[in-house]
Amino acid sequence: MRKKEGKLKGHKDVTITDLPGIYSLSPYTLEEVVARNYLINEKPDVILNIVDGTNIERNLYLSTQLIELGIPVVMAVNMIDIMEKSGDKISIKDLKESLGCEVVEISALKGKGIKEAANKAVELAKKPNHEIVHKFDKKVEDAIEKVEEKIAFDIPREQKRFFAIKLLERDDKIKEQMKTVPDVENEIKQLEDAFDDDTESIITNERYTYISSVIGKCVSKGNKGELTTSDKIDKIVTNRWLALPIFAVIMYIVYYVSVTTVGTWATDWANEGVFGDGWHLFGIGTSSYEDASGDYEKQTAAVDAFIEAAKDKGISTDNIEEVLGNEEASEADKTAAVDAFVAEAGVSDITAKSRT
Repeated sequence: MRKKEGKLKGHKDVTITDLPGIYSLSPYTLEEVVARNYLINEKPDVILNIVDGTNIERNLYLSTQLIELGIPVVMAVNMIDIMEKSGDKISIKDLKESLGCEVVEISALKGKGIKEAANKAVELAKKPNHEIVHKFDKKVEDAIEKVEEKIAFDIPREQKRFFAIKLLERDDKIKEQMKTVPDVENEIKQLEDAFDDDTESIITNERYTYISSVIGKCVSKGNKGELTTSDKIDKIVTNRWLALPIFAVIMYIVYYVSVTTVGTWATDWANEGVFGDGWHLFGIGTSSYEDASGDYEKQTAAVDAFIEAAKDKGISTDNIEEVLGNEEASEADKTAAVDAFVAEAGVSDITAKSRT
């Protein structure tokens, strides 16, 4: 898994690094490890965080983690045009105030707002780091502050909150990024006793609680209570009782169409063209083919008549039938065999016999 780099048009001194798509900075996948290590170790000047506007709640989880890194963040809300069609709206102004970072609208499909988002990122990179706006429950914030105080000076001040949270979550890989790892077991125990849960789940719940408040303030749903066409279809085909019968019917139709109708026609057409007499494009050559085929059939009928007449006369036809039945025999061999047979049997006697 690698990152990709390129230059920004119009800004030769700006290098863009494209990191793998992720939903979290927890090191559970290779993509998350690559992205997180780059952000912590390389410390880019700004992060352009592209989120799916149609599924913004899921994307905001990563956004809150990125903001905690102390690196300026520009959030580009993508698929705005699709949201508008469904009647949903996002208040960019409220979202900016709630998250404490710059927010812009884009539509990657239509190329709308992309240049503006890039320019905003370049502009923000020249400004000092911003303060983190979002806060968790007071007990959680107290524990985070205590851990921050224990973190040594080798960690930049703006990244201490991120490192403190990861230590509370028992993130072993974050310890590899630190020269000195503080003992935070006491803070972990206090949180787990207070919330009756493990610290990773506690902080996850706190994030989603905060995200829910942001969604409630910044996102308005259109067509409330109405199902989309896709939802209506899903409601039927994933029904507890109808799903399996529907699946069986669909599979039967697929089998029937592929084996007995369209599949058979297609197979016969292909076999005739590839292994048979070939195709005639737009009827070209069909007439000549039919004439030649008719002559061939007449000649074959004549040879068969000779053979039958010879059998009636008691003449052996084993050799001629063996040659004619041999698919590997050449046309010259077959013609020579027929001529030899006719000469040996006597054409006039055979044809006279066949007419009587």
